[in-house]
Amino acid sequence: MSKNRIEEHVDAVLSGLEAALEHDFARPAILQRALTHRSLANERAESGEPDSAGDNERLEFLGDAVLGLVVAEALFKLHPEWQEGELTRIRSQLVSRQNMAEVAIAIGLGNYLLLSRGEDKSGLRRKSTVLSNSMEAVLGAVFLDGGLEPVRAFVRRWVTGEAVEHLAEELRSGAALGNYKSALQEYLQAAHAGTPVYRVKNESGPDHRKRFLVEVRLKSDENAPGKTLARGMGSTKKHAEQDAARRALARLEATESKAADAALPDAQSPDSGQEEFTV
Repeated sequence: MSKNRIEEHVDAVLSGLEAALEHDFARPAILQRALTHRSLANERAESGEPDSAGDNERLEFLGDAVLGLVVAEALFKLHPEWQEGELTRIRSQLVSRQNMAEVAIAIGLGNYLLLSRGEDKSGLRRKSTVLSNSMEAVLGAVFLDGGLEPVRAFVRRWVTGEAVEHLAEELRSGAALGNYKSALQEYLQAAHAGTPVYRVKNESGPDHRKRFLVEVRLKSDENAPGKTLARGMGSTKKHAEQDAARRALARLEATESKAADAALPDAQSPDSGQEEFTV
């Protein structure tokens, strides 16, 4: 295959990633660099391949800084009531390695990574550290090619969006940030009610705009299907599961609160000298 044919093939493959990023690169070589793992860069250097572009680690450094800036800016504008500590806690959740790996999975980034033959066979493209680092490198490339605005658009779509409001609710409630699933499990364990089980009920939208519908059920018996607690939506399975857990917790706590209120004496009762209880 000639060099021109190879370049055309690479451009055609990368167009899928550009659609997910919602940014068409004026300089596709920057995106290729962002996708190049050091294993492939080393392999090319050892084979004496000319015009080797190097790996993506410098772009990862840049992307990490740009991501932090854009997320901080978004939080600063969205929640003027938050102080430094609250802004820092939410930002750390959004830019965490785990969350950025989830974002990378959601846009199918692993399919585009350029790895050495050995590392490709080892399953490296599915490892969370590689995915999160590569996601930062890609954002660094988007910044170099198009400036801050396309990075802001991507962050609004995939990093902040619905996640910020979910985290804000947790912050207000005093719950551990990002842990509705853990909070639900602890609630059910304390009540000896069973175990929450999550199932994806539906996927919709194109690959770069996926929406997941997840159902959480209460598994109390090995053979029973389990009672449905709630359903949640999200742009990733993780976000949808967290949304389902959040809704389930809210319903359970509301039910518990109503039961507690019903068990109290009716202060408004017209009957005197006799306390009434509703069970």
